[in-house]
Amino acid sequence: MHEELENFERNHVWDLVEPPPNCRPIGTKWVFKNKRGEDGMVVRNKARLPGVSSKEGIDYEETFAPVARLEAIRILLAFAASKGFKLQQMDVKSAFPNGLIEEEVYVRQPPGFESARFPNRVYKLRKALYGPKQAPRAWYARLKSFLLKSGFVMGSVDKTLFLLSRGGDTTIVRIYVDDIIFGGSSHALIKQGPEGTFVHQAKYTRDILKKFDMGDSKPMTTPMSTNTALDADEDGEAVDRRISRDDRLTFVPDGDQAGHSRVLGCDHAGCRIDRKSTSGTCQLLGTSLVSWSSRKQASVSLSTTKRVWKNPSSSGLYVCYFVAKNPVLHSRTKHIDVRFHFLRDHYEKGDIDLVHVASENQLADIFTKPLEFGAFVRLR
Repeated sequence: MHEELENFERNHVWDLVEPPPNCRPIGTKWVFKNKRGEDGMVVRNKARLPGVSSKEGIDYEETFAPVARLEAIRILLAFAASKGFKLQQMDVKSAFPNGLIEEEVYVRQPPGFESARFPNRVYKLRKALYGPKQAPRAWYARLKSFLLKSGFVMGSVDKTLFLLSRGGDTTIVRIYVDDIIFGGSSHALIKQGPEGTFVHQAKYTRDILKKFDMGDSKPMTTPMSTNTALDADEDGEAVDRRISRDDRLTFVPDGDQAGHSRVLGCDHAGCRIDRKSTSGTCQLLGTSLVSWSSRKQASVSLSTTKRVWKNPSSSGLYVCYFVAKNPVLHSRTKHIDVRFHFLRDHYEKGDIDLVHVASENQLADIFTKPLEFGAFVRLR
């Protein structure tokens, strides 16, 4: 707690003042958290002092702050690995109290640290706390201003990406709230080995197993047995249907990372209860997986074309393949949405290429079907 308040004093976060007329100060409370390492041991005790009970139109106006998508972070990792860039990650300590706020906001004195001399005074904020709604926006604006003044150029589409080019070297900065990934072509920032960059969920997996008392369970070689038949639990609770099967991603140095591709797959009528299909996609930057999805479709499909057409995650590429390669089918595809013909037009212009993938090489099967061990390992 003392460390938190010392940070506030050092950053001049607030001023102790007499409350103005009709002042409605925001409450404060202490929040405590133990930060644990990968081995589960406590490595630090943290105390935060967020503000609470702020009101729109009184304590804040705008709150939106850009946040990098996880897919964008994976694309950055894949791109950096392909170019031999070196990356580092940093977590900004007490990030939000560095953000300047525009509104006039007052907060009560911290519990247990009230001034003996001025117990009725309140703090007027100069910078943000962790509780107020505009805190992420204020922090992003401060960091963005610093990067732009330092010569970085902000992405025209992705506002969390900043680039700096000097003397033939490129520096990249990616912002995810108070976590920052940065690096570039200069090997002075070396952290990665020559074999590439690895992202894994080992600690998260161990925590989940410990939570459900499964730490001593026997590991499986594949996510699902080919002999397993699952039935609906009529008395069970609904679960999130989104699936994530990747426990470790590898981004390796590869000179052929310029292309971006999407692989589409489907387990047609795979559900033995209602015969609905499962669709899967995986998107790659060169040879690196950066995004994926797997979901059960909402309705029963009678054909391959209808099956993919009804799946919004496919973006119509699979349908475009059949339409572009088989002109005789055009008379039967009037139901296809305009966006699919838009993609077909780009195919004919050569802007995109559509390639048929043989079943044995269908990468998306790893997200939609229970596979034999050999096929699972090969595709993985």
